[in-house]
Amino acid sequence: MSLTNYLDAGAIVAGASGLTLWQNYLGLSEVHLGWLNFISANCLGAALGAIIGGFLADKYGRKFIFTYNLLVYMTGVLLVMLSVNFPMLLAGFLVTGISVGVGVPASWTYISESSEVNNRGRNICISQMSWGFGPMLILFLGMLFAPGGYLFSWVENLAHFIGGNDLSVEALNVFSSRVVFFSLFVVAFIAWNLQRGLQESAEFTKEQEAAGKEQEKPSVMDNIKVLFQNRVAVKTALFLATIYLTWNLVASVMGFFQPHIYETAGGVTNEYANMLACAGWAFVVGVTFVLSFMIDRLPHKLFYVLGLLAALATWFVIIAGVNGMGSLWAFSILWGINGGLSVQIFYALWGSELFPAKFRAGAQGLMFFVVRGLSAVWGIVFTLIYGENGEGFTIAAWCMIVLLAISLVVGVAGCPNTRGKSLEQITRERYGEEI
Repeated sequence: MSLTNYLDAGAIVAGASGLTLWQNYLGLSEVHLGWLNFISANCLGAALGAIIGGFLADKYGRKFIFTYNLLVYMTGVLLVMLSVNFPMLLAGFLVTGISVGVGVPASWTYISESSEVNNRGRNICISQMSWGFGPMLILFLGMLFAPGGYLFSWVENLAHFIGGNDLSVEALNVFSSRVVFFSLFVVAFIAWNLQRGLQESAEFTKEQEAAGKEQEKPSVMDNIKVLFQNRVAVKTALFLATIYLTWNLVASVMGFFQPHIYETAGGVTNEYANMLACAGWAFVVGVTFVLSFMIDRLPHKLFYVLGLLAALATWFVIIAGVNGMGSLWAFSILWGINGGLSVQIFYALWGSELFPAKFRAGAQGLMFFVVRGLSAVWGIVFTLIYGENGEGFTIAAWCMIVLLAISLVVGVAGCPNTRGKSLEQITRERYGEEI
């Protein structure tokens, strides 16, 4: 499951890190780049995949997703690697994004259903650490393989071997992005072979046996109907969607535009901006690792509040004024701390705890669809507010603070008491015996 999260986050950063190279190679406009972001693993592609994958996981099982989904991912990555025109590149981004979305609800659900009472939070944290490893490693590889990077001579040799000696500068440079995507293809192939050997979730198997082997499997619409007919499930979905959406609108912008923010607001070089971003992701990994030892022992609300306070402090630092490297490093470190205690960790944990097995993955997929779909729209709105050269940065920062404050208040008010309880106990307490 950790490899799946690595691939999910890696696809987002790999796409963003090579945009300029693809733009120069294919002669793309800003509109083309906007479409690539809109349908990518960061936005609409993942949204579409999530709503499909969530209900497929509830109908056919978690193992069904693990058996076939990474084949779709590898197809998307292969399309990007081999792209020679915009339609191929767009298709590759879309297919990869859909695969990312399909895998998320099944992955989070399987982790919780396969965990013990006293390590469910820890296992979610360990899985989420891969969300930090993915961007950190992909950014590092991008720096090594980029034109002028330490390993670009190797990329040049490979490009000339495949494409001959008459390649244009743009065609030569874009091979660095092709190599980064190839690394994702290799990891996906390894993960696919490992996941095929996984056993089906015991919780899902038990639910299917209870429903009766002869009973016809419910359709996607049946599961949606059951979800929306249950008042507790609707309230739960609204709570989780609110805290995750308001936080993710900020996080999705940071994931795609973070180096750009460092360059325009901080006035640093692209190389230094990537180093700051990479350092921030290192903090995400480190803080999540520490959290994994405490999340099952101490109240969830404590860590939830600390994470969002760090997120709010991140944007107040920028509003106070970027007056040197100290401000930029504070921004990067504080956002890294927030990432290590992120709302996404608690969304993944609570989302798999607060719904019954019957529509657990489907509910997560539906919420993920809403969140990533709106994040796609917000990405476009943010660029309009921010401006070409960061002239609207203060207004954008205040928007971020308002969103994070909403996530903090709603999360504190609705924080569930699930620590130390089994999934069956949580389901009985919330839904009764018959569900």
